[in-house]
Amino acid sequence: MTAPLDQATAQMVLYREALLLDTGAWPEWVAMYLPDAIFHVPAWRDETTPTSDPETELSLIWYRGRRNLEDRVWRATSGLSVASAPPSRVVHMITNVLVEDASEGLVSSAFSVHRFDRRSDATHVFFGRYRHRLVAHDNEWRIAAKTIWLLNDTVPTVLDFYHV
Repeated sequence: MTAPLDQATAQMVLYREALLLDTGAWPEWVAMYLPDAIFHVPAWRDETTPTSDPETELSLIWYRGRRNLEDRVWRATSGLSVASAPPSRVVHMITNVLVEDASEGLVSSAFSVHRFDRRSDATHVFFGRYRHRLVAHDNEWRIAAKTIWLLNDTVPTVLDFYHV
């Protein structure tokens, strides 16, 4: 039986996810997601309001189901995705992790991702807020949903799952 979601557990899940993204262990990263997981990076409707319905409004990234994430990982590692070759070097920094509702598995945090794009020899920083919904599954915590509010949404280049 999985212990109830607490602060330390939530932090470990988020930190593990970041490490897997940073090190390019993308198959292991995808395995953290439930089969019906949601991965969403909303766009901004105006200066203060993000979009909320990815079915009818613009999103920067929108994947419904782990299978879509698996497909993106496959394309990024296959050598067929020009936008992913060579892969960027990234480091995710996560802070202000807060279990908002343990019974619902809701966890909020702040992030910055430092990215070095070897193609353009440029460094970019993406920052914003995460909201994860974590679910106990097979005696471990898995990601049922992740929403990423990208606060500096003027994206200077390609934006991919491992950049945010």
